[in-house]
Amino acid sequence: MRIVPGEVKTADLHAYLLGSVAPRPICFASTIDKDGNPNLSPFSFFNVFGSKPPILIFSPARRVRDNTIKHTLENVYETMEVVINMVNYDIVQQASLSSCEYPKGVNEFAKAGFTPVASDMVKPFRVKESPVSLECKVLQVIETGKEGGAGNLVMCEVLCMHINDEVLDANGKIDPHKIDLVARMGADYYCRASGSAVFEVAKPNLKLGVGIDALPDNVKHSKILTGNDLGILGNCTEIPVTTEITNDGRLEQILSDFADRGQREEALQHYAKDLLDEGDIEKAWQVLLM
Repeated sequence: MRIVPGEVKTADLHAYLLGSVAPRPICFASTIDKDGNPNLSPFSFFNVFGSKPPILIFSPARRVRDNTIKHTLENVYETMEVVINMVNYDIVQQASLSSCEYPKGVNEFAKAGFTPVASDMVKPFRVKESPVSLECKVLQVIETGKEGGAGNLVMCEVLCMHINDEVLDANGKIDPHKIDLVARMGADYYCRASGSAVFEVAKPNLKLGVGIDALPDNVKHSKILTGNDLGILGNCTEIPVTTEITNDGRLEQILSDFADRGQREEALQHYAKDLLDEGDIEKAWQVLLM
């Protein structure tokens, strides 16, 4: 499939974009109008873009169907303040309810059953049930267009951050399993960022990985090892020196069962792949280098 914007309906392009660029964190934006009426609505065009200063950007896009703007954006222009609350699994259904397009002036805190809490540094309320709330001043709104579907990039600076102690681990850091965040996919789909969905990938911060291009040819061109497997090996800072592996029943079985070099190499790569899946990178290297 090939899609060129302008050659398809905006609504169809919108759906393809949301299905492709996912999962997206959810900005649960609390605002207030010039008369003090609160508003609460979720947006998935959202992310963090710096830490000094701490900058968040979300985009309440113009409605595709009638090219109108949302109450959140109207309130942002009136007060230039917002509280961004994070959405976790415990409140996802309520957050979705708050996205209903109630008439202006209707309190979504009440409609969705949330508890408003006075903020410390801005006028909009925080959501008590949210695991993290960020009080922000709005620095700038960048309108990307005037037609339905155009974004309005609300650039916010975080003035104060509130974190529920219950989502912290023993070291005072946010535990992904405790915070249990959710994110938006395409259509009506969400995903839950906890449990088996969460995994770790070692980040090469200071030392350089050797790279996939530096791997031995038989490893680099393996039909057994996946791109992820090669990425793990390429992220190592050096190709290790071979050492003898002792007391390994599976390895001994491979070496005794396969006299043919090609079959033996394939069996060793299957074994190395299993070791990589188990996180034993050092032993996987030794198996591959035999």
